[in-house]
Amino acid sequence: MDRLTAEDMLMFVNAATTSTGQREFHSRAAEQRASLEFLHEYVAGNYRDLYAAVLALDINDLNAALITRRLLATSADATPEQRALEGRLIARRLVVMPPQRVYDLFHDLRRAGVNNRRTRAIIRDWLAARPDQAFDAVKYRLGLKRALRHAHLAPSRVVDEVLGDELGTFLFRTATPSRFRTPLLDSWRRAHYEQAAVYELPYTVAEGFATKHGIDRAVFLSKIKPNLTRLESLRLHKSANTDVDLAAMPLTRLATYVLSLPFAERVDRRAELTSALRAAALRTAGSHAGEWGRVAAVLDDSFSSYGSGVKRRRPLAVAVAGHYLLEALAGEYFPLWTSGLDDPLMSHPRGATPLGHRIVDALSHDPDRLLIISDGWDNAPPGLASEVLRVWRARLDPEHRVSAVHLNPVYDAGDYDVKRLAREVPAVGVRNAEDLPTLVEFARFTEGRTGFASLSAHFTDRVTRFLEPA
Repeated sequence: MDRLTAEDMLMFVNAATTSTGQREFHSRAAEQRASLEFLHEYVAGNYRDLYAAVLALDINDLNAALITRRLLATSADATPEQRALEGRLIARRLVVMPPQRVYDLFHDLRRAGVNNRRTRAIIRDWLAARPDQAFDAVKYRLGLKRALRHAHLAPSRVVDEVLGDELGTFLFRTATPSRFRTPLLDSWRRAHYEQAAVYELPYTVAEGFATKHGIDRAVFLSKIKPNLTRLESLRLHKSANTDVDLAAMPLTRLATYVLSLPFAERVDRRAELTSALRAAALRTAGSHAGEWGRVAAVLDDSFSSYGSGVKRRRPLAVAVAGHYLLEALAGEYFPLWTSGLDDPLMSHPRGATPLGHRIVDALSHDPDRLLIISDGWDNAPPGLASEVLRVWRARLDPEHRVSAVHLNPVYDAGDYDVKRLAREVPAVGVRNAEDLPTLVEFARFTEGRTGFASLSAHFTDRVTRFLEPA
């Protein structure tokens, strides 16, 4: 029974890390959503405590929201002790989620009719802890209005009395007063008829007013630059002519940006882009830089690494980001790309996936660690990677002298898990390359050499650290 529980939870963690319910190269969005819905229902119904504990792991925002919604919708099924811990986990998780995702979650709860006392308290406490409620009122106006109504809250319940009164007027009254005492709310009022006030608003709000006033796009982007977030600056890097500190960007997001550039621009900016990627990788590696010994990596840049139209080049971006991170972590590093090329900056999805041949090449370097970053669709020839890994473990490395891990950025809806290459090598789902060191440590649980007690202790430790005061 313990072994079955461990296998089920490891499968669910992989799904919650990789699946976003969107189309992948080998499966449609509907298949992804149906597979994910079944997994959530199964795990929540059978392992509620562990299901809640997954909120403390490095899962993606979609699955964090799905777990939160299901826990709140089934409050009646939980004991008082379970509800207390779940409430703390949910509250902490909402703090680290992007606010737009949280407002979407609150809207989903409203549409599902989930409005128990615990749900209202969680909404109230999250709104009260927001650092700038006026900003939320302007940028997420509809989401905030829905959340307040759903939780039966007056604005004065979640903000100070003065701002609370103004928020009530701003959100719920059709007549706009002659002025607001809160500067941002008054900027929004003035932006209806005064162009200068447009540039005092968040970019996404100001953009609508700029269209209303017929402001030239180039002029608007030039003047709104101080209000851009880091991600907005990166997205508008060309059109707004913004200065972006690429080295400060998260590693996987930076790799995604680099892969979106035309080849000619990558060549012209080679030194800048390579320096930024290596700086981001070193920052991610931190004190572990250079500590991993001899590392051989098999990196998938085959045609399926394109992903899909909604997740364009995402698997390839994880491989490129992983390449630079492993380069920083390793003492000696040997990258092997499935295409046979050796210029990660110029990577693009192409060709078949000869993982078996590349694994043989990687093992010839006598590494301390073998890392494989791939969607697992070995097809040149099919099954060779599995046989190579089986024979290698059985005949050449039965004592597991070499640590081997398969990191898969793609959820396989048909298998309810990430696609595995071989039973002898653990496979874990990866969403961002920044999580790679943690996932390599987590992979030991998937090898079958540690029991459920160790996995349960790991979950408990992660929950404890997740709930520690920041």
